Amino acid sequence: MSYQKFGIRPDLVERVKLKMKNPVLKERVKLALHGVNKYDLQDRAKVRKLIRTSAAILNEKLTEVQEEQLTAFVLSQKIDPSSTIHLIKLWGMFR
Repeated sequence: MSYQKFGIRPDLVERVKLKMKNPVLKERVKLALHGVNKYDLQDRAKVRKLIRTSAAILNEKLTEVQEEQLTAFVLSQKIDPSSTIHLIKLWGMFR
């Protein structure tokens, strides 16, 4: 499913992708997400907190609407971070 169907703007995705190329920021985001499992990624409150934490690390100011769009997107993907297939699917969506 495309992130655009959730109202997530392509310019936001491009800015985040560019910022994630910075090794320091990428490592900080990876540390923030360390230990996250598929159950965490199906809990609305935890997903919202992860989004806020990641946005703060990347110095992205998100509106409430943007946070809700991103949360809905993550929840709908039913991501299992231990599944290589899920990770490849996500990588393909954002490359």
